[in-house]
Amino acid sequence: MQNPIALMGAMDEEVKLLLDEMEDARSRMVAGITYTRGLLKGLDVVVCRSGVGKVNAAATAQILISEFRARLLIFTGVAGALHPDLEIGDIVISSESMQHDMDASPLGFEPGMIPFQAESIFPADARLVAQAEAACRDEQVRFRTGRILSGDRFVADRKEVERLREEFHGLCTEMEGAAVAQVCRMNELPHVIIRSMSDKANGEAPDSFEAFTQAASTTSVAIVAAMLTAWTESSDQEKG
Repeated sequence: MQNPIALMGAMDEEVKLLLDEMEDARSRMVAGITYTRGLLKGLDVVVCRSGVGKVNAAATAQILISEFRARLLIFTGVAGALHPDLEIGDIVISSESMQHDMDASPLGFEPGMIPFQAESIFPADARLVAQAEAACRDEQVRFRTGRILSGDRFVADRKEVERLREEFHGLCTEMEGAAVAQVCRMNELPHVIIRSMSDKANGEAPDSFEAFTQAASTTSVAIVAAMLTAWTESSDQEKG
C-alpha cells in the first residue's frame, strides 16, 4: 500500500465533509487527536482536525509523518485577511509561511526569525501550489497566492493588521499554518496551506459565522477533491 496523503482541517465541518466522502474509513486516536484513514477519490488518505494553535498543529503534523508515513500534506482552514483586496470567502494559497509572533529581537535577530536556525520562512511545494491554484480556477473561486502568517494570537485590531502586512508582507494571518510548514520542511514532506478568509482581522466577522463556515468548508473540500484528482492524473502520466 502506498503512503497516504495527509489532509488536515482546522474546522469540524471540513473534517466531517471529508469523512462523509471517504470509503473503508477506520479511525484511531493518537495523543488525543482522531486520525481517520481510508479512500478518497480512489487515493489512500488520512484525515484529522488539528485543534487550535501552533503546538497542536505541529504535534498533529509530526504524528501524520511519523505514525502514518504521509507522503504529502494539505492543510485547510480559515484566516483573517491582511491584504486590502481580499474579501470574505476568498482563498489564500501559501507560497510560503512564517511565524509573526517569533521575536528574539533583543538578541539581535529580525522579528519572525527563529534563532540559530537556517530557515524561518517555509516555502510550500510548488507542485501542490499549482494544483491548488488550478482547483480554485476550476471551482471559480477568487484566490491569491502568497505568504501566510501564523501566531498564537487572534488578530482583531486594525493597527495590528497594518503592522503585520507592512512588517511581514503577509496576505493573511491564522494560528497554525507556519508550524505545520516548519514540521513538513524538517521532515522534507511536500505541503501546502489553503485558507478561506473568514474576516479582515479587524474584529468584523460575517453576520452568520455558522453559515460562513459551512460554505467555506464546502469550498475547501471541493478544492481538495480537485487536487486529489489532479495528483492522481499527474502520477498516472509519470508512470506512463
